Amino acid sequence: MPRSSFSRLDVKPPLAPMEAKLVDLLPEGEGWQYEPKWDGFRCLVFRDGDEVTLQSKAGRPLGRYFPEVEARVAGLAEENFVVDGELIIPVDGALSFEALQLRLHPAESRVRKLAAATPAQLILFDCLALSGASLIEAPLAERREALESFHARTGGEDLLLSPYSCDRSAASSWLARAGGALDGVIAKRRDAPYRPGERAMLKIKQMRTADCVVGGFRYAASGGLVGSLLLGLYDDDGKLDHVGFTSSIPAAEKENLTKRLEALVAPPGFSGNAPGGPSRWSNERSGEWQPLKPKLVAEVRYDHVTGGRFRHGTKFLRWRPDKAPRQCRMDQLLAEADPASLSALPGVSPPKPPRSSGARFPRRRPA
Repeated sequence: MPRSSFSRLDVKPPLAPMEAKLVDLLPEGEGWQYEPKWDGFRCLVFRDGDEVTLQSKAGRPLGRYFPEVEARVAGLAEENFVVDGELIIPVDGALSFEALQLRLHPAESRVRKLAAATPAQLILFDCLALSGASLIEAPLAERREALESFHARTGGEDLLLSPYSCDRSAASSWLARAGGALDGVIAKRRDAPYRPGERAMLKIKQMRTADCVVGGFRYAASGGLVGSLLLGLYDDDGKLDHVGFTSSIPAAEKENLTKRLEALVAPPGFSGNAPGGPSRWSNERSGEWQPLKPKLVAEVRYDHVTGGRFRHGTKFLRWRPDKAPRQCRMDQLLAEADPASLSALPGVSPPKPPRSSGARFPRRRPA
């Protein structure tokens, strides 16, 4: 949408959102604000009268994929604002990134069917303009106050306010006590302006580990050595499901590991859900995956789980010869985010009176 179409907004699309730099530890000292890092689609929302744009992190329009959110924004009494937040979809009490991905479908009829079956919510964490006037140069503390005021007038179970804390020890404990309920924690300076396109925030990610059966492997594109290990976990029916891969194998170990893997090649490798593409069940050194007897157990580090699979590649940590493959079950994987669990965590700061009395959290929708 052209910038000129938002004539009454000082902040117009497209706008690069402020981003975060990955760190190992949360910063210490005065003046920091800590917020949950939600596992959704980043979304900047622009409203100027009848004009509404939902913008992705990459600057692309999202409205056609989330028509229920666009309609919700268009129906607000507030007519001139820009807010920053995250699109989320709760399914059975937990956030489902897979449900978000399914929305990116070319058929409008399919998108609208999904919107009715699994409606999205928008959880807000910053306010960039209110009543048309820009707040980008205002400090975070002032922007948060404006956001709480905005949410008190407009919020509901589909338009949510992300909580925060100024207590570092409390924020650090979120990761340990929330289990799979958080993707991580974001740290922001309360005296800093909003910096579009800059990595002006800090984030620490929630990292977890799992012991997985190596059910197969792929050769590297050249050299005839192992390129990646295919990982599996046993389901409730005792079948080995493919859940992801790891390619972080030390180069010095690849030659010996390749020989070890080739000695274990045997179908089917995975007795449940298998990796995509056919396997040739042969010794041909190709890009196809090779099935293995379920003998090896590897401990890996992962960040996200989507639909019972690691969303990204994992980091190999060590071999686990002390663990039986049958002990490697799906129940190791922590459930995807359940924001409601944050209401019981220490240090969460509710909005100040007379605004809303507490942070609202996504809840399971009744069947």
